[in-house]
Amino acid sequence: MKIAILGYSGAGKSTLARELAEHYGVPVLHLDAVHHLPGWQERERADEIKIVGDFLDENSEGGWVIDGTYKKVLLDRRLDEADLVILMLYGRLTCFFRAYSRYRKYKGKIRPDSAEGCEEKFDRTFIKWLLIDGRAKRRRKIFDEIRNTHKAKVRTVKSQRATDKLVKELTSLPL
Repeated sequence: MKIAILGYSGAGKSTLARELAEHYGVPVLHLDAVHHLPGWQERERADEIKIVGDFLDENSEGGWVIDGTYKKVLLDRRLDEADLVILMLYGRLTCFFRAYSRYRKYKGKIRPDSAEGCEEKFDRTFIKWLLIDGRAKRRRKIFDEIRNTHKAKVRTVKSQRATDKLVKELTSLPL
């Protein structure tokens, strides 16, 4: 099974990715960990594309789970190759409180799905991303385009209840 998980920051993409990758026994790639270098520096896009491309090539015969949107990092290829695309479109306040809870849990630490040397943070820039910039019209348009282009394999979840229902459905299917 090849699963692409996209959506808003704080929705729980990485947690869901780990859970599904473990269930299916496939590798997981967290695009936040690909995008960042130690100290929250950004990796060169060409290097990101190479890392993601190599991951897709190495796992083309098996399955994978990739979490993160990153439109300019082989998004079309990821969507085309995916058997299932999950859009996690939780409300902004839910994402804010989930991200804050995550910050409290990992404050001063590096999350398992984060890049090495990137301690968890919850600063003004990230808060603005959670509440405003990450929900700009152009980002919403990306999700609408994905739903229209890949209708047959897109599942949209907007709450934890919907996510739990989807996970139960996916994990009850025979492997």
